[in-house]
Amino acid sequence: MPLLRSQTGLTEEILIQRGTTLVHRLRLEPSEVLPWHVDPYVRVTVVLSGELLEIEYQDGDGREQVHVHPGQVDWDEPTNRPHRARNLGDPYEEVTIFFGEREGVPHQPASEA
Repeated sequence: MPLLRSQTGLTEEILIQRGTTLVHRLRLEPSEVLPWHVDPYVRVTVVLSGELLEIEYQDGDGREQVHVHPGQVDWDEPTNRPHRARNLGDPYEEVTIFFGEREGVPHQPASEA
């Protein structure tokens, strides 16, 4: 499947989707930011490159800096708190496996401001 560029400039690719499981590749250049979204499903993320991300919450209640490294694997629980990530370091790349509950439901829906 071809690489896709969103309106924010980030690079995304769906590697495979079967039923409710989606394997997604994401690349953020330095200073690039994801759109506001929520994460309604369990997911596993494998970091391919990068060093530092900042998570910003849409409600304005704090920011977190997250140090990452190639080969890092994380299990992430669902959250309905709208947020976005900004790359504060070298180019960041990850592969994420989303475990959805129902077919046809977005794996990272945009938050409604």
